[in-house]
Amino acid sequence: MRGTTYVSAVTDAGFDLARGECLALVGESGCGKSVLASALLGLLPANAQTAGSAVLADGTDLLTADEATLARSVRGRRVALVPQSPAAHLTPVRTVRSQLEETLREVTATRRPELRAAAEDAAERAAFPADHLDRYPHELSGGLAQRAATALALVGNAPLLLADEPTTGLDRPLVDRTVDELRRHTGEDRALLLITHDLAAAERVADRVAVMYAGRIVEIQDAPGFFGARGPRHPYAHGLLNALPERAFTAIPGMPPELSALPGGCAFAERCDRATGLCGTLPVFDGVACHHPLPRQATAREVSGA
Repeated sequence: MRGTTYVSAVTDAGFDLARGECLALVGESGCGKSVLASALLGLLPANAQTAGSAVLADGTDLLTADEATLARSVRGRRVALVPQSPAAHLTPVRTVRSQLEETLREVTATRRPELRAAAEDAAERAAFPADHLDRYPHELSGGLAQRAATALALVGNAPLLLADEPTTGLDRPLVDRTVDELRRHTGEDRALLLITHDLAAAERVADRVAVMYAGRIVEIQDAPGFFGARGPRHPYAHGLLNALPERAFTAIPGMPPELSALPGGCAFAERCDRATGLCGTLPVFDGVACHHPLPRQATAREVSGA
């Protein structure tokens, strides 16, 4: 009988998030962003294991709370989710309107005479067309399903909104409208964790940016500095920005390592032109996890050697 093999999908992911703040968590597909989101809401597979803590302002630790606590008092009430795969989260045998009204009853105690108007208001905030409210999920396109899931997440006014790739299937104007509404929803009293590969969306609404690579957060920086002339300090983060069409449009060479076969040191070393023998050991995270970070005042033009 073969032994069990464990894969560390996310390791040493540490950050804080204040009321009124939007933190964008960015990185390539498969780096662990969505696994982190699932861990925070207790939605990982039954054989997954978590360690550490994720503490809300009221003291609730999301990683140690039992399923009853998560289901009755956390999901939708304290933490709302815009899922990456909305089709899996929408009830297939109920219309969008009925799901919105049920959520309003359960989470906000909206009275029955007010439910119809409240559901339509929630749909409008998510740019979901009112004439589609009485349709079932299978009758919706991918983009409409995404907007329906966004409307469901917004109705509860949860203190923390966790948006996992909330713009999947949307065209650029709807991407902008969606992230603007998520940001507006945050206001002064709520926090937004925006998990996205869309750097333009992150630049539009984020206060800070956290970059994840191969299951680890490798840099956290304020958004104006990250996207501005100062630029990121981690070579991988610089590579992400330089791959954008409006920037250098230069792909990062190589491929990310398999999470089941991570190197002992820096996981980006094999793709990095700044790597030395020192990169065979894990760097200490101090805002940036790199033995050879880029100069604090470096610009993208300087990094490319132009």
